[in-house]
Amino acid sequence: MARRAALVLTAALLASSALTACSTEGPASGPASGAKADSGGAITMGFAQVGAESGWRTANTKSVQEAAKKAGIDLKFSDAQQKQENQIKAIRTFIQQKVDVIAFSPVVESGWDTVLKEAKDAGIPVILTDRAVDTKDTSLYKTFLGSDFVKEGKSAGEWLTSAYANEQSPVNIVELQGTTGSAPANDRKAGFADAIRADGKFKIVASQTGDFTRAKGKEVMQAFLKSQKDIDVLYAHNDDMALGAIQAIEESGKKPGTDIKVISVDGIKDAFVAMTEGKINVVVECNPLLGDQLMELAKKVVAGESVPTRVETQEGVFPQDKAAAALPSRNY
Repeated sequence: MARRAALVLTAALLASSALTACSTEGPASGPASGAKADSGGAITMGFAQVGAESGWRTANTKSVQEAAKKAGIDLKFSDAQQKQENQIKAIRTFIQQKVDVIAFSPVVESGWDTVLKEAKDAGIPVILTDRAVDTKDTSLYKTFLGSDFVKEGKSAGEWLTSAYANEQSPVNIVELQGTTGSAPANDRKAGFADAIRADGKFKIVASQTGDFTRAKGKEVMQAFLKSQKDIDVLYAHNDDMALGAIQAIEESGKKPGTDIKVISVDGIKDAFVAMTEGKINVVVECNPLLGDQLMELAKKVVAGESVPTRVETQEGVFPQDKAAAALPSRNY
């Protein structure tokens, strides 16, 4: 009887040891990092877009949506209508939905740390697209995919200084800025200012936001034309504002591209058409077709792979004399 009891006790101890050993093999709270990607399961991406303020943004949205479908990624899409609070709300919804990865193009640069920390704490990686954020904690996002906006502004300024290299008289510039506080507005302004700073004849006589929209660009340009006696150059932070401003210039009786030189950024098809008509003098390209690169990065971060902290898009500068040849190849 005593021997049988000893055997039962030994068996119970062995079973307990086996259970303890199994429990130390890994956490029971979910799959290890990269398990979804390794198993071939569909990735779910939450994408919070700025809005639909321009032709560039429309092309960017289409690129992301088409690329997600092609890559087999389940895309949950939100349009923030150019309001930061809407984007923050969308990101929090994505966190609640337990998506695998979040991507977004921030409306403005600052004010993201809290919600990005929430995503990080939930174990959801974040990819910034098109626009960067201003934060000291770069661990809050995995990578930034987009353009170098400072370089774009600098390219615009360098074209201007070259075009007016032999000019001795003052060159009066009006500037249509993008959305206040946004990365492209801040950086395109800074890059342009840096490029023209060395030559005192270049003077920015008026600078105001046009919110990246055609209607606002026209409205602000109308105000510039009333308040400024002599305008030699218009520098617009995007094509839609430039195209709206062109309408205002024409309605005032002046000739865009001749009486007032026009410099713009983006490279949408309408801007190239305007260049062939002599209404825009140069366009600095900003490529919106980021979808394929974004999906590739998403797959890598979900799988736990290492990715560069900065992925820059390749872009060019198109003066007026190159517009006709480049126009047929514009996809947006």
